[in-house]
Amino acid sequence: MQGTVLLVEDNEDDEALTLRAFKECGIRNPVVVAHDGVEALDYLFGTGAHAGRDPAVLPQLVLLDLKLPRIDGLEVLRRIRSQAATRSLPVVILTSSIERQDVAAAYALGANSFVCKPVEFGEFTENVKQLARYWLEVNEPPP
Repeated sequence: MQGTVLLVEDNEDDEALTLRAFKECGIRNPVVVAHDGVEALDYLFGTGAHAGRDPAVLPQLVLLDLKLPRIDGLEVLRRIRSQAATRSLPVVILTSSIERQDVAAAYALGANSFVCKPVEFGEFTENVKQLARYWLEVNEPPP
């Protein structure tokens, strides 16, 4: 069974582009979309709207935007890394932020990768395809 991807993205256009890029490159993994940090944490830890979901069943990959409502992406990452069950979960920051302090903070908190979203559609799609192929097909996920 293919692992789930948790896409944490509040921008509907970027969400649609990401899902389209997955489809175009043949990635068939199920994708769960969280539109803010609270939804992402609820999904991961089986709380709130996702109470009853088995938190032991983790996604294969988290694509995490930084600029999110309610709880921002850096705080989501901090909470992911603070729990033993999610500490080794692959988290790729996929954001429009090009601020050096965001890059430094993300890596300091344990991000596996940091990718800036290109403005140009074709480049954005190509970057998402490459991310998906690497993290879902090439990379060996943690046990």
